[in-house]
Amino acid sequence: LIGLDDVKNEVNSLVNFVNFQKEREKHGLKQNDISYHCVFTGAPGTGKTTVARILATIFRSLEVIDKGHLIETDRTGMIAEYVGQTAVKVDKLVNDALGGVLFIDEAYSLSTGSSEDFGKEAIAALLKRMEDNRDNLIVIVAGYTDKMKDFIDMNPGLKSRFNRYIQFDDYSPSEL
Repeated sequence: LIGLDDVKNEVNSLVNFVNFQKEREKHGLKQNDISYHCVFTGAPGTGKTTVARILATIFRSLEVIDKGHLIETDRTGMIAEYVGQTAVKVDKLVNDALGGVLFIDEAYSLSTGSSEDFGKEAIAALLKRMEDNRDNLIVIVAGYTDKMKDFIDMNPGLKSRFNRYIQFDDYSPSEL
């Protein structure tokens, strides 16, 4: 990939961390409770989806997840039209993503809308499944930097599960 130097450094750091944890495990040392869930921030067209696909393959090769596939979705893929159907939609998405990565583009849109909006139901269902399947599911949420910060800050459950942030800067004219 052209550019994305900071992103590449973050991914290399993540790979080194995974390898370090595997070495600790091999030598019988105490393991930390690790979350590989990520927040990708930046403008559209900066490579977030592409890097998520690559990261799914990397996580598979490091044996962090079983399959290494990527399921892409956004608000429309998670929110249903009627009460009680949103959690079912989220469960299906997570079931499809097990063993891989669930990539939620423009995730901040789940927290917008009226009090009768089903976004909060989707977030609650997602958080439960993230906890229940933390050994074989990675969730990557993506969107504009400021909106994603507000999204993560709106719910303590989100804040505690997403601790790796990767900023995708705009491409320079020479990189374009």
